[in-house]
Amino acid sequence: MAEINDKPRLTLEQQRAQDAWNKCADYQKEHVNVAKGLPALIMNSGLMQVLAFCHEKGDANEVVAQHLRTWLSRRFNGVDRDPGFELFMEALMKAKPGDFQAITAEAFAWLRWMRQMASARVGG
Repeated sequence: MAEINDKPRLTLEQQRAQDAWNKCADYQKEHVNVAKGLPALIMNSGLMQVLAFCHEKGDANEVVAQHLRTWLSRRFNGVDRDPGFELFMEALMKAKPGDFQAITAEAFAWLRWMRQMASARVGG
């Protein structure tokens, strides 16, 4: 039986929401626009292509991509930090098809929260 003072275990949706809320605290309008556009870009071009695009564009694009990489690293590797663009891309290139699909699905799930939280915090 859980102690009264134990922290309640958050659902995965709550974890995504909390992570997005925390990460978008310093976002500006440009970050919100990036977060809103990423799901459609991923749907049309694929996760790796979009991460490469964000890295090349820099600024707000790279910030949101870095936050996404950090979340995906936490979910799939248990490490709560950004592995960096090159390491992350190399890992994706070596991923089994099922794992790659799971990572992409998780990216969409996290971005749904990021779009909403960033828009709510910054306005947009």
